Amino acid sequence: MTPTRPAFRLPIDPRDYQIASLSGLLAYGVTQLDFGIGPAQAIATLLAALATQWICTRAARLPAFDPRSALISGLSLCLLLRTNHLALAMLAAAIAITSKFTLRWNGRHVFNPTNFGIMVTLLATHAVWVSPGQWGSATTLAFAIVCAGSVVVTRAARADVTFAFLGAWLALHLAYSRWLGQPPAVPLHRFENGALLLFAFFMISDPRTTPATRRGRVVFAVLVAAVALFIQLGLYRTNGLLWSLVLLSPVVPLLNRLWPGPRYVWTRGTPPSQRPSEARHETPGSRRLAPARALAAIRD
Repeated sequence: MTPTRPAFRLPIDPRDYQIASLSGLLAYGVTQLDFGIGPAQAIATLLAALATQWICTRAARLPAFDPRSALISGLSLCLLLRTNHLALAMLAAAIAITSKFTLRWNGRHVFNPTNFGIMVTLLATHAVWVSPGQWGSATTLAFAIVCAGSVVVTRAARADVTFAFLGAWLALHLAYSRWLGQPPAVPLHRFENGALLLFAFFMISDPRTTPATRRGRVVFAVLVAAVALFIQLGLYRTNGLLWSLVLLSPVVPLLNRLWPGPRYVWTRGTPPSQRPSEARHETPGSRRLAPARALAAIRD
């Protein structure tokens, strides 16, 4: 018999790719683009995220402390959230990480931690803001963000939701501009926005808060794009993308119920199609996760 070739294995955990990409973006922004965030705030935000992750890990009696999820949330906050108060930056990080452990449904956290931390602090105080134009419109930077994000979502098996969102976002803006009689250059110019690309490649693509099936993810992406456009152009509010994601995140369990699919689990070295936890679908009558998998789901 011909020996079978071993299955393809990723060299590192997909989250390591994401941490490297976000760290590179942050370093470039701080050193080259005058981001408006100093080293002290960045370090304080990351330390607050890691400390909260450690405290919640101990409180939940998890067997091991994994810093990667907290680092991703902390780095994302550094890239998007702006404030003149160090305590508020640390508070946003603490809220983001705590939400993973407390706001849960069927073993999954409901909200993207970074998005939730930003929106809570935006609602609670007028001393924080999001600067969508901080990246500038340089083509080279946009290309770098897209490339880095493509690596991340491909490794995380969630490229479909990213490109479905970007396609819907572009189509809706083109339709709106045509209705107003604007040239195509107007909606295309809106894509020269680093915050949009960060949202598409690093936030809406979060495997733990997106629907379990491709059909559900595409529907979710289109809904997020449509609601964000309405908030931004119909209600004339800023941060339409962030508002849309936080408002529609509770819809994900409904989409998973409508189209049951495998639960995503971060597993080092094993492709998604061969992960044991993905062979079982989330249906109302399905068995509970094994204790070890349940703990891993809480940790991430």
